[in-house]
Amino acid sequence: MLNNKKVLVLCDDYWHPGQTVIDGIVPLKKEGFTLDIIVDAMDFKPEMLQNYPVVLLSKCDEISAQNKKSWKTPEVQKAFIEYVEDGGGLLVIHTGTVAGAQTVELDKLIGCRFTYHPAQTTVLVQPLKPHPITQGVESFWEMDEHYHLELLQEDMDILFASYSPPLGEESKYDEDEYHNYPAYLSLSGYVRSQGKGRVCVLTPGHNPAVWLQENFRRTLKNALHWLTAKN
Repeated sequence: MLNNKKVLVLCDDYWHPGQTVIDGIVPLKKEGFTLDIIVDAMDFKPEMLQNYPVVLLSKCDEISAQNKKSWKTPEVQKAFIEYVEDGGGLLVIHTGTVAGAQTVELDKLIGCRFTYHPAQTTVLVQPLKPHPITQGVESFWEMDEHYHLELLQEDMDILFASYSPPLGEESKYDEDEYHNYPAYLSLSGYVRSQGKGRVCVLTPGHNPAVWLQENFRRTLKNALHWLTAKN
């Protein structure tokens, strides 16, 4: 039987330095988790997945911050799907929801793909219902990219919603409609199952302070426990 506290972490891309994730998850070691971290996807092999009960994916379809080539090949996507369907746990955070040109199958497994965000702003993250992942988690404010998602599945159990205030003249992207939206609500965390395995998606996580926020850290810990509870 696999050690249920052994976690494979995949992070680092051009817009999201791996060190942000690494610094944010190091405190999990105090909870007994063993963290094996890959920042350069050239070091990743699909067969590695079988050595871990849970994978934390906070990396888009770029090999690393220095290498923007795709790493989520059809072989890699197939491996992730089989991994979850065989009972693995997948925790997808922030940039892990950003789709690549050919990541359709993996996007379906995750259940969504990122579509846009306003300029960085204050975001209120709120738990919506009792669940092992929301246990002990209170609403909190963060300075973050407020991700908006296109949903690809209908079986999500939505656990968190987030709110950002309207952006006006203070936005540094005034000329760019992409980054300027009125106040809006968005889902910011959900779970789903596929085969024998579980998936959890959390959209906060652009800035280091988010990862170090007490309630977000508690959410991460709860999610890792929930994803491996059946193993």
